[in-house]
Amino acid sequence: MKTVKSKPKTKAQSKPAAKKVTKATAKTVKKTAVSKEKYGLLIDYEYCTGCYTCQVACSQEYKWPAGMAGMQVLEIVQKLPKDRAYLTFLPFPTELCILCAPRTKKGLHPACASHCMANVIKHGRLKDLAKELGRKPRMVLWSPK
Repeated sequence: MKTVKSKPKTKAQSKPAAKKVTKATAKTVKKTAVSKEKYGLLIDYEYCTGCYTCQVACSQEYKWPAGMAGMQVLEIVQKLPKDRAYLTFLPFPTELCILCAPRTKKGLHPACASHCMANVIKHGRLKDLAKELGRKPRMVLWSPK
């Protein structure tokens, strides 16, 4: 039997063929890029009144018992000189917060943001919220794991 030696491949022959980019492929890539954007909450705690509506709305959205929620309002009392005190309410997302994924998939805001009566909780893309963060003091930017 005769052995046949094959010619070595050139660089052009060894590269895989490039895929054609069609409109459908471009749409899929764009949709994937958009869906991978990170979202979060911008919380302006300077004006939080401590009404607990965000906490209650979260508990009711998921039918959790009272005290269990993806949002917890922390009450912070700072002692000041001359027997004075400064009271701050801080809405803080807990480990249970998933930014109301079922709601946001439908185009709605998370329950805490849509029910906040003082309008201090804002939902959006992290890069957009980060721009707003520097506009005033006492704001917190939060993102889930």
